[in-house]
Amino acid sequence: MSRGRPTLLGLGVSLGAAGAAGALGAASLIADRIRRREDAALPEYASLIEPHDEEHVVIANDGVTLHVGIDHPTGPTKSLEGLPKPTVILSHGYCLTSECWVLQRRALKRAGYRVVVWDQRGHGRSGKGATVGYHIDQLGEDLYAVIQAVAPTGELAFAGHSMGGMTTMALADSHPEVIRDRTIAFACIATSPGGMPLASGTFVAAAGKHVLERLGPGVFGQLQRRPELLTSLLKANRDLEEFLVERYSFASPVPRSIVRLTAKMILGTDLGVMSDFVPTFDAYDKTAALAQFAHSEVLVFNGTQDILTPPEHSEVIVRAIPGAEHVLIRDAGHVIMLEHPDLLNEQIIAMLERASTGRAQDIDPAEKPRVTMVVTPVSKRRRVREGTRRSREHVS
Repeated sequence: MSRGRPTLLGLGVSLGAAGAAGALGAASLIADRIRRREDAALPEYASLIEPHDEEHVVIANDGVTLHVGIDHPTGPTKSLEGLPKPTVILSHGYCLTSECWVLQRRALKRAGYRVVVWDQRGHGRSGKGATVGYHIDQLGEDLYAVIQAVAPTGELAFAGHSMGGMTTMALADSHPEVIRDRTIAFACIATSPGGMPLASGTFVAAAGKHVLERLGPGVFGQLQRRPELLTSLLKANRDLEEFLVERYSFASPVPRSIVRLTAKMILGTDLGVMSDFVPTFDAYDKTAALAQFAHSEVLVFNGTQDILTPPEHSEVIVRAIPGAEHVLIRDAGHVIMLEHPDLLNEQIIAMLERASTGRAQDIDPAEKPRVTMVVTPVSKRRRVREGTRRSREHVS
């Protein structure tokens, strides 16, 4: 969830001030980031478009329309133990859309899983609804509506990034039977159980919070009435816009296509929706609901350089769920599913395989020891270096 990201979105709130301040010392940094993006043109980023096999519109309990995409498995649909594989439901974070899961969808389909993604209310192609609906508990009800509509039977596995993880915890709080009776696995990705400040310790995050809370209603209203103003500001500051998005979303080289996709999602989010969601993050606390996942296989996955939901938030989740596996990625920021997709895909699939094996052998995940692993993505570093060398050789 992008509690600090509103400062990036200060491009939409007070871009002139943000741009002037950033531009004073950022020119060389922007140039370096652009070079590093071009060096990071790795195979997994060749295409960021993956059409769904099915698309649906689900109606939430308050009438808001929710856009849902379904992918059919292309790999074996039964585990090594001969059990049907679960439906995997992916929930995105604040100011992103279901597009952020494109690389996970591909990997899960190939691994034989049916995949469901959806746009949270006010995001992507889903409807907006009234301001009163912009809180985490309502998102949990939205997720329940999606499950009832497109996955009413069979085993489930969840992966939630940032606000999407919070949404899944809210589901556990309000509908514990879904977790108790049907859920075999939950991946908590760069998320928080609440009860502690988000984006703690960063001036940028604090400034973004101030802008949204204090200036949001009036300024957002003006920008909503004059969208052409925001569009012209963004066009005039494209390099700075991409630099800021990359700086606060990633901690290692990613290609420009990833930066542009991330910017598209963030800056495509309705300004009023951004503002209306902010108060829920202060009140949100689902720490107690984590107990519902005690008998599910749980992966907690985050980056050591995530300034929006830093590692201490993940540590609370790990302490609350017996048997949870904690994977920390060095050189990783908040939008980790696009920054280190191969590592995340590997860990999600391993989690699902552990869950299936555990069910077949009647192993309770709560009885396993907690595991923490810190990973340095040396493979990506090496491939970036090799790509850079080949690029330079081609030029020479």
